[in-house]
Amino acid sequence: MTNENLTSKRKALFGLFMLIIILGLSLFIPAGTLDYWQAWLYIFLFGGSSLLITLFLMKKDMELLKRRLKAGSREEKERSQKIIQAFAQVAFLSLMVCPGFDHRYSWSYVPFWLVVTGEVFVVFGFYIVFLVFKENSYTSALIEIAEGQKVISTGPYAVVRHPMYSGALLLLLFTPFALASYLDLIFSALISIIIIWRLLDEEKFLSKNLPGYTTYCLKTRFRLIPKIW
Repeated sequence: MTNENLTSKRKALFGLFMLIIILGLSLFIPAGTLDYWQAWLYIFLFGGSSLLITLFLMKKDMELLKRRLKAGSREEKERSQKIIQAFAQVAFLSLMVCPGFDHRYSWSYVPFWLVVTGEVFVVFGFYIVFLVFKENSYTSALIEIAEGQKVISTGPYAVVRHPMYSGALLLLLFTPFALASYLDLIFSALISIIIIWRLLDEEKFLSKNLPGYTTYCLKTRFRLIPKIW
């Protein structure tokens, strides 16, 4: 194992650890209590799914893992994406903070079966993201074209043009139910709009800079949801 790969693995694990800490603080501090089983289950499933994907990339695709380590508004090269990512970061934090306050003040009553359904779809969203990573080694966290990159039209990419966003959207739309907060649907809808904004801007970039992408768009008509859009 090279020193570069070892460093990347350590960064990935540390980044995941910090993400889990941030999730915990975002949920439990507003809740004012640790007696919030929906949040514990969500963190366990979110963290566990993220860890499994990270371990898979460590073993099977270190180059993709390295690409995924560069993320966020500061790392984006396109000005439009810097703005979009900045909004996305604020929206995601709001998505995590709102349920804690909802739990503290009992604004919502979400039945057990709906919480479990939400958790199931959160995990399913992660599974779709895993399938994307397995199929496409160029799935950078940034809007960019890597050397040697080509259009991928197999696997989940044969169904929709942006399957990773489909998985992320599913995960985010069901997060309010998983965390027992109807009020959080406001932020779930907001971040969904931001994802669509990012997607449309990304398509313009790819059509201009990735050979064969326009032809792929003509062949694969749907962007996010099969048979719908």
